[in-house]
Amino acid sequence: MLVSGLFRYPVKSCRGHPVSAAEVEPWGLTGDRRWMVVDPAGEVVTARVANRLVLITPEITDRGLHLSAPGVADLVIDRPEAGPKLTVKIWDDWLLARFAGEIAADWFTEVIGRPLRLVYLDDPRRRPVDPDFGAATDVVSFADGFPLLLANQASLDQLNDWIAEGPQSHEGPLPMTRFRPSVVVTGAEPFVEDGWRRVRIGTVDFRVVKPCARCVLTTVDPTTAARSKEPLVSLARHRKRNGKTLFAMNLIPDAPYGNLRIGDPVRVLDQTSVEVS
Repeated sequence: MLVSGLFRYPVKSCRGHPVSAAEVEPWGLTGDRRWMVVDPAGEVVTARVANRLVLITPEITDRGLHLSAPGVADLVIDRPEAGPKLTVKIWDDWLLARFAGEIAADWFTEVIGRPLRLVYLDDPRRRPVDPDFGAATDVVSFADGFPLLLANQASLDQLNDWIAEGPQSHEGPLPMTRFRPSVVVTGAEPFVEDGWRRVRIGTVDFRVVKPCARCVLTTVDPTTAARSKEPLVSLARHRKRNGKTLFAMNLIPDAPYGNLRIGDPVRVLDQTSVEVS
């Protein structure tokens, strides 16, 4: 098994981009989801409801971000290392983040069409992972719940076969970008990753802590922001467990960390027997 894809998402829910190599930090890949869009009350706003966020392209610069989106001028902003701190909420977690300023707030408000702010997580050690699945020292950036997400290309191929057989066949095949993974693996059987508990990718060890429950964000086309019914229809038909539709696996890295590269070998260190689809 090999790494066939690596992806980084500088701003939560905005467009990601592929990379050939990435450094692993305790809270995720370097530069991944350190920025987040919030409403005036400080609560996270994602493309689940503000679909046009997926049309915003953030590029990491030496000093911050270069932002582009259809219909507006590009914006370059610096990391607000010393800016005011806001109390923000992402799902059940409240934490402090740096306000990126009124210019960035006005830019996102214009693109999305509702009052928004941009914040930066200057210290990603502030947010622990779910204690039911991680140690007290495990932390995460503004990703949904865990530092990295691993997806299996063969599992997507199987899912696309299911879509082709179903009533929404015209909506497939879907690209891997619908699922916003950090790492994509080739050379494995479909959904065998359900049983993985520890893996080594290149030289970095990871705990495979739980499957990822998928939401309506997967129904948003990342190139157009249009909504569809797939992949949730087919996932609900074939991959529903305890009321949740599952695709891809959440990872927590273990020290001493290191770098990931396209072509890195993937080795399963520990696994359990599970019924795979």
